[in-house]
Amino acid sequence: MSDTRDPGDATGQAGRTAAGASAGDDPLLRVEGLTKLFKNDSGFLSWLTVDRDADGVPVTADREWVRAVEDVSFEIRRGETLGLVGESGCGKSTLARTLLRLIDPTEGDVYFEGDNLAELSGEALRRKRKDMQIIFQDPQSSLDPRMKVGPIVEEPMRAHDMLDDEGREERARELLSRVGLDPQHYNRHPHAFSGGQRQRINLARALSVNPDFVVCDEPTSALDASIQAQVLNTMRRLQEEFGLTYLFISHDLSVIRHISDRVAVMYLGEVVELADKEELYENPQHPYTQALLDSIPVPDPRESETRGVLEGDVPSPIEPPSGCRFRTRCPELIAPAEYDLTDAEWAAVRAFTRRVVRHGFEMTTQADLEAEFFGDTRPGGPAGEALDRAFVLLERKEPDAAADHLRDSFIEPSICAREQPSYEVDPEYGDGRHFCACHLQRDEELTH
Repeated sequence: MSDTRDPGDATGQAGRTAAGASAGDDPLLRVEGLTKLFKNDSGFLSWLTVDRDADGVPVTADREWVRAVEDVSFEIRRGETLGLVGESGCGKSTLARTLLRLIDPTEGDVYFEGDNLAELSGEALRRKRKDMQIIFQDPQSSLDPRMKVGPIVEEPMRAHDMLDDEGREERARELLSRVGLDPQHYNRHPHAFSGGQRQRINLARALSVNPDFVVCDEPTSALDASIQAQVLNTMRRLQEEFGLTYLFISHDLSVIRHISDRVAVMYLGEVVELADKEELYENPQHPYTQALLDSIPVPDPRESETRGVLEGDVPSPIEPPSGCRFRTRCPELIAPAEYDLTDAEWAAVRAFTRRVVRHGFEMTTQADLEAEFFGDTRPGGPAGEALDRAFVLLERKEPDAAADHLRDSFIEPSICAREQPSYEVDPEYGDGRHFCACHLQRDEELTH
């Protein structure tokens, strides 16, 4: 488990005031250093190792942890929509469930309306949950097929002892109308509705207890484009009518741009960039954000430009990379300071190193590899000597040793591997704060 950083330490995520929030704002939700780890156990006592040759106690504990969310901090102001975007598996849904205490955090604090949810339990937590609701991703599996629509919408009110039977039915019918459904559908079962209509039922259920904060966990991902637009427009209208605050989770950057006021980008359990919507889309500073934006399809058949594609696979959350977690896939990894390399030389070294690490070629001759990767950009000096050693190991049929040598020579000495990034950059659009977890910003950092 990583060390818990001081909330006042500007070098860690827990030390930042949320990007995009001014100092005088009173946030509805404030998250500080939130971390959620899961045990990676395959069975009962699987984390115990027995060494029959050991002296003394032959049993050792060797438990692995999945770092699903680690040291995340941000704020959400009352009445705004914060969009949360990232690849599948980056920790978005885990973060949302941890915020609502559907799962307990490992570390960190979640302040909602001034109360720390991480410290609440029992009846106090149950009362708070009335003000926080969630809309799940799958509109079908989140509705009980045995229940009719009316009782589904009424269920949260019944759980919190709101109104009598007649009052709950009246409010359920009113909410069905508000979300664009016919109140006469009160006695129908979920299977009689389309996907978009089911999601409207979920929305009505979430609103039934008058919440202040609603987590929308990819609520439109299972819907086609035309229905997505209708549901999003309904959600925006209801936000104005009910004074709602949204955390809207999606992997679709177009949807996020349509509905959000600010946007946070997650990668491998960490928030890597957070800024006002226009600032993030027009002035992205993190290479991962730039890659996500470049991957958005352009609806123009005459557009032939190649879309941005990231190299490699997402690292395991059990053993995430040191320093910047995106560095293993980053196209702008910073060269070690001890080497005097041109941009072209460093690009060639980086491409060669990654190919060797991934065992992405069959060894031929050193001359062939130099021609393929370096051409006229073969570096000299200490960097050239490190490459010569790697070629020797490859010729000896020792690719793993060559990969380790290249990592130790070119990757681990980089600031990207040695230090965790945490910077604020000067925004070009608006006056909101812009956070970026990338060492490319180290010379542009504002005073924390």
